[in-house]
Amino acid sequence: MMTIPFGDLRRQNAAIRTEIDEAINRVLDSGWFILGKEVAAFEQEFAAFCGAAHCVGVASGFDALYLALASLDIGPGDEVITVANACMYEAAAILQTGAMPVFADVDSATQNMNPTALEAVITSRTKAILPVHLFGRLAPMLEINQIAQRHGIPVIEDAAQAHGAWRLDESGARRKAGAWGNMACFSFYPSKNLGALGDGGAVVTNDAELAERLRRLRMYGWSSKYCTAETSGRNSRLDEIQAAILRVKLRHLEAGNRARRERAAWYAAALADLPVMPPVDEEGHIYHLYVVKLDQRD
Repeated sequence: MMTIPFGDLRRQNAAIRTEIDEAINRVLDSGWFILGKEVAAFEQEFAAFCGAAHCVGVASGFDALYLALASLDIGPGDEVITVANACMYEAAAILQTGAMPVFADVDSATQNMNPTALEAVITSRTKAILPVHLFGRLAPMLEINQIAQRHGIPVIEDAAQAHGAWRLDESGARRKAGAWGNMACFSFYPSKNLGALGDGGAVVTNDAELAERLRRLRMYGWSSKYCTAETSGRNSRLDEIQAAILRVKLRHLEAGNRARRERAAWYAAALADLPVMPPVDEEGHIYHLYVVKLDQRD
């Protein structure tokens, strides 16, 4: 019997090692390691990839969530609606602002936020909706956005597992994760479809004012050097080396996502006669994880 590693990052990086080495050496030769040309270039390239106007690189996916919430002045007495089946990152970020997480149930087939359940838990204290694109499949953003617009509530996408995932919008065009909500939060943890060689994250938005505020918040809240304008700011910057590596990997992301879809199709065929429920396939699903359901887990 052949043993297949769950994730072999050495193998993934080996295929593009020369490009990665060149990117790292470029930064070393520049002598500039924080908020330089590589970060600016990656932000521009990743925003364009997502179909958004702005990208703000930060230190991690968790910081992306916290800073997105902070940029909306969410705090004590407020509620943010999210889901409970995506570990604890969303709830922890909400709690760090002083707000309260409220959980909407998920669709049993897709494991993503159920729009009907979402609307049922909206109150006068709801200040944001935070759907999670779980496992690489976009949440039902058309329906979520319609509900949010009806109630005047901003939407923050958690796209940590959905780099390049997409759905059709109301015009029938493909719209990627990052271009649906008021903001979208990404993680570049090494095991992600677009992974750095360390921690990293980003917030993507079409709102120029939010983007500018996020840039202040990631840099201690400074409006200019040593001049604090935002008390909820922190030290959360994507560094030059990680940005340079991500620029390399972004060029290979679409091919990597296609390969994941091919392997998902192979799994689906191999599991067809077994008593398991494979994930619901959708064309824009990029299979960060291939998760099956069983009546008996063990």
